[in-house]
Amino acid sequence: MSKDVLSQKEIDSLISAVSTGEIEEEAEEGGEEFQLYDFRRPTKFSKEQLRTLQIIHENYARIMGNYLTAYLRVPVQLEVESVSQVTYEEFINSLPVPTLMTIFNMSNDLGVAMAETNPSFVFAFIDLVFGGDGKTMPDPRELTEIEMSVMRQINEKMLDNLSYVWKGIADLDPQIESMDTNPQFNQVIATSETVALVTMTAQIQDTKAMINLCFPYITLDRVLSSLTAQQWFNQYQQATYKLKKDELKKFLQDSRVETKALLGSTVITLEDFLHLQEGDVLQLDRKEGEPLEVYVQNLPLFKGQPGLIGKKLALKITAWMGGREEEKE
Repeated sequence: MSKDVLSQKEIDSLISAVSTGEIEEEAEEGGEEFQLYDFRRPTKFSKEQLRTLQIIHENYARIMGNYLTAYLRVPVQLEVESVSQVTYEEFINSLPVPTLMTIFNMSNDLGVAMAETNPSFVFAFIDLVFGGDGKTMPDPRELTEIEMSVMRQINEKMLDNLSYVWKGIADLDPQIESMDTNPQFNQVIATSETVALVTMTAQIQDTKAMINLCFPYITLDRVLSSLTAQQWFNQYQQATYKLKKDELKKFLQDSRVETKALLGSTVITLEDFLHLQEGDVLQLDRKEGEPLEVYVQNLPLFKGQPGLIGKKLALKITAWMGGREEEKE
């Protein structure tokens, strides 16, 4: 019998080995591959979108770390720990009670999002604001009205910086809608809704705590097509340049500069200078009708003619010192 053909005894041995698990059954070649999908936790954010969210909030963490360091006058460091997609129910159930939940509206075009600040961070921050050394409480308690007011102010500043780093993706105008210490009372979206969860660690001296930013899918749905790293880098750089240019222009326009006009000059002896009295006349080296030099911050920039506006002395700018006869009022 040919070596390529098995005997009945060999066939029976193979079937017995497969049935007992001694030999694994080979998958049929050319079969389709299937990927498991959990309908309870649907995948709505792509890896690229989650990566872009991480880049955005890494920048946000650096900005807020610098701001809090200057505000509290102690070293504060924020770092992005993770960016993931979970259900809103999983996010709420993972939070301690009490904790500070801030519900805010991202903009008129988008919807609500949430910021959760761990009690360790909250009480360390409040202790520093009121003159303490930044110690947290071993057993967290409910916040008083004064403490809630203090945290509202810092949350408003945190949201301002959030709108700054999101400029490359969307124009945000975050407004706080509510603040509460029990996350179970903040059922603003369906528990099964998918959210993008940005988890950051905050280090205040020896205290380490967590800060979470929760963005529901239904809130970000309109801007998901723009949520790419390339889009953010391009738009963010342009927005930053425009912002710096506009701010610089505003600061320069509000700046005060010393402006003076030189009526003329002359040379006299020291003896004549010492004997000058009220009513004496000095002859200047300026002809009648000759334009005056106008100095801005001691730099000669314009030519002008003296005159009056009502009963006040005035000067009319007639030209640049460079020779351009461009009349200016």
